[in-house]
Amino acid sequence: MSSEEKKESPPSAPSSPKTTSTATTAGGRASLLARPNVLCLEPYRCARDDYDTGVLLDANENAYGPTSLPTNSLNPYDNSMELERYPCPYQREVKQLLCDYRNSKTMAAAASTTTTTTGGKDDGGGGGGGGTTTTTATGGGMITPENVFCGVGSDEAIDLLIRIFCRPGGGEGGDAIMITPPTYGMYKVCANVNDVSIQAVPLTEDFDLRVAEMLRAVTPSTKLIFVCSPGNPTSKSVPLSEIRRLASSPLYRGLVVVDEAYVDFSGTPSATSLVAEHDNVVVLQTLSKAFGLAGIRCGFAIGPPDVIRLMNNVKAPYNVSKLTSDAAINALRNTPTLEGHVSEILEQREVVARELESFDFVLRVYHSDANFLLFRVRQKANELYKIMADRGVVSRFRGREMHCDECIRVTIGKPEENRKFLDLLQSVYAEIAS
Repeated sequence: MSSEEKKESPPSAPSSPKTTSTATTAGGRASLLARPNVLCLEPYRCARDDYDTGVLLDANENAYGPTSLPTNSLNPYDNSMELERYPCPYQREVKQLLCDYRNSKTMAAAASTTTTTTGGKDDGGGGGGGGTTTTTATGGGMITPENVFCGVGSDEAIDLLIRIFCRPGGGEGGDAIMITPPTYGMYKVCANVNDVSIQAVPLTEDFDLRVAEMLRAVTPSTKLIFVCSPGNPTSKSVPLSEIRRLASSPLYRGLVVVDEAYVDFSGTPSATSLVAEHDNVVVLQTLSKAFGLAGIRCGFAIGPPDVIRLMNNVKAPYNVSKLTSDAAINALRNTPTLEGHVSEILEQREVVARELESFDFVLRVYHSDANFLLFRVRQKANELYKIMADRGVVSRFRGREMHCDECIRVTIGKPEENRKFLDLLQSVYAEIAS
């Protein structure tokens, strides 16, 4: 613990209800942090909670099935997908397959001692040419389906966590979340929708966490700290040691929420290995990025069982469709294809980074642990972005975010897409700079 952390005494634990209903298991960090009305909530009981086989006449479904199906069958009456029935509300197979995959990655990381990545222009970091960094693999905890919530993208999990643990009030008796800008915008959006205060402790100019400052800024009403790793738009991973500092500090009694949407591109061990060590670490993941399934909207929260139970109690019934579950199962069974695609993306990331570094109008290409690059141009980044978009190549202008002046974020696409982006970037910049 740093000397800064030792200077202040721990805050008192947030107030908690005197009793809980049978809807939630007593004890654990969640019972100290959650809103009393959530702890007492009797969750909606789904038709499939009791029976899911047999002659099912309990849920007012249409036994004749749908009029059209997304199937390759030539038989218009083929209903092998059984879409006339409500889906399983528990996604058991999806959760087990996710656990199997993440646990295999955790074991591989624990067996390894180092991970090395290449560095970026003027950065000394990874992801874009010259220089190396070495990260020690740490953590070894395994997860089970009891640790997993499955939802409509990780955005549903973000919203649920805020609704469950933060009392609304906008600073007048309400609770707060902490964010570290520049970061993913949905944390702020969900907090504002739920009338929850926002505490901001910006990253350093090199996009590192300021852990001591974060711990000094927490109050008894700070319920959630959101850490994006790898960051968006920063594309930089947060070491597990920094997550541990936040989770284990006596100065903070809330949850540390680690958003790992891009973790499969990073080569950095996932924070899922910390869930078994700490009762206040929740990890968000998604199938939208490395798995290439943004269209099905499937994401996960991985955390202590008491937190996951509350999320399952509060979520909408049947929040994940059967089509989504089936697609997720197929993807999680086919991880060699995933890893092949990730390898190709990382190769292309190096190609794009090296060429960006060769452009005299590009001042900096930031370290990248994700499937995108953030880079700074000399001037007129917003105009550059708009003209390129009008000509059919769309990136993202990030220049309004903290420490991102004149910055553009570009996703790594297929080789021909990357080539078109680089060629148009160079020609358009020459036009606007003349």
